[in-house]
Amino acid sequence: MFKAKISAAAFSDTKPHYEILNGLRGVAALMVILYHIFEGFATSPTDQRFNHGYLAVDFFFVLSGFVIGYAYDDRWKAGFKTKGFFKRRLIRLHPMIVLGFVLGFITFFIQGGKQWNGTPVSLSMVMFALLLSLFLIPAAPGSGVEVRGNGEMFPLNGPVWTLFFEYIGNILYALFIRRLSTKALTLFVVLAGAGLASFALFNFSGYGHLGVGWSMVDYNLPGGFLRLLFSFPVGLLMSRKFKPIHVRGAFWICALIIVTLLSIPYVGGESVPWKNGLYDAVCTVVIFPVLVYLGASGKATDKGTSKLCKFLGDISYPLYVVHYPFMYLFYAWLWSNSLTFSQTWHMAVVLFFGNILLAYLSLKLYDEPVRKYLTKKYLNG
Repeated sequence: MFKAKISAAAFSDTKPHYEILNGLRGVAALMVILYHIFEGFATSPTDQRFNHGYLAVDFFFVLSGFVIGYAYDDRWKAGFKTKGFFKRRLIRLHPMIVLGFVLGFITFFIQGGKQWNGTPVSLSMVMFALLLSLFLIPAAPGSGVEVRGNGEMFPLNGPVWTLFFEYIGNILYALFIRRLSTKALTLFVVLAGAGLASFALFNFSGYGHLGVGWSMVDYNLPGGFLRLLFSFPVGLLMSRKFKPIHVRGAFWICALIIVTLLSIPYVGGESVPWKNGLYDAVCTVVIFPVLVYLGASGKATDKGTSKLCKFLGDISYPLYVVHYPFMYLFYAWLWSNSLTFSQTWHMAVVLFFGNILLAYLSLKLYDEPVRKYLTKKYLNG
C-alpha cells in the first residue's frame, strides 16, 4: 500500500499525494536539466550525451494523467464542477508559467535582444511575444513574435510547450475523457499508443527521435499531440484500475531506471533512425506506465527517502519552468566562443545547481505564497 503525504507545494489540491511519484518527477526534471546542458555541445542527435532526456516529457504526461485521475475522478459524482477544476489547475500551474516567461523576457535582452542569426528584435515585438506567451498563445514559425527565429512555439521559454499540452490534456479530461467508460478509454489508449509507436518507428519527426511538440513546423505539432494523447490517458486509465502491489525500494529502483533510460546514447545511427524510434516507443508506451504504477505502489521506508522525495517533488515543477531562460544565455556564450565541454564544465555545474537553488527560491518566495493567496481568494473565499 502506498504512503500518502500532504505536499506543501499543492495548496489547491485536497487529496494526499503519492510521495514516491513526486520524487520521481523531480528525478526526471533533473535529467531534463542535464539533457539541456549537453544539448549545447551536440552537433547532431546522435552525438549528444544524456541523449534521451526529451522522453522525460512523456513520463511527466503519464504521471500527470495518473495523478489527475486519482485526485479528481471521484469528485465529479459528488457534484464537483468543471469551473472548479479549471480554477484549481490554473492556480496550480499558471503562477510559475508567468514567472518563467518574465525570466525569459529579461534574459532575452541580457543576451542582446537578437535572434540566433543576429537579427535585432524590437522591444515592442518582444513585449507582444511576452503578452501572447502569458496566455499560452503559441508563436507561428517565421512570425514577428517568434523572436528567436528557431521555430519555438514559446521562444521566451521553449519548454513551456509542454504546459500548453498539459492544459489541453486537462481540458480534454474535464470535458470529454472522464466521461468515457473504462472500455472506451482502453480502446482510445491502445489506438493512441499504436499511433505514437508508428510515429516514432517511421521517423515522422525527421529527427530520428520523439523530441517533438515544441514547434508548429511540419510534423512537430501532431507529434506533440500524439505524445499527449497516449501518455495522459494511459495515466488516467491506470488510476481507474490501480491496485497497488508490494514493491520494496520502489523509489530507488524507479529512479535508477529513469536516470538510465534518459541517459542512454542515441540507439543505432543516423542511417537507421527506426532503431532509436523503437527505443523511444518502448520507453513511452511500455516502460513509463510501468514505472508510474510501481512508484504509486511503493512507499518510502525511511525518513531520508521521504524527505528527499518531498524536496524533489516540490522543486520539480519550478525547476522545469525556470531553468531554460538561463540555458539560452549558456548556449549563446558557448556558441559565440566555440567552447567545448572540457572548457566549460565548471559553468555547467554552476548552471545545474544554480537552477536547483533558483527553483527552490521561486517555490518558497513566489509560487507557494501566490498560490496560497489565490486559493484563499478564489477557492475558499
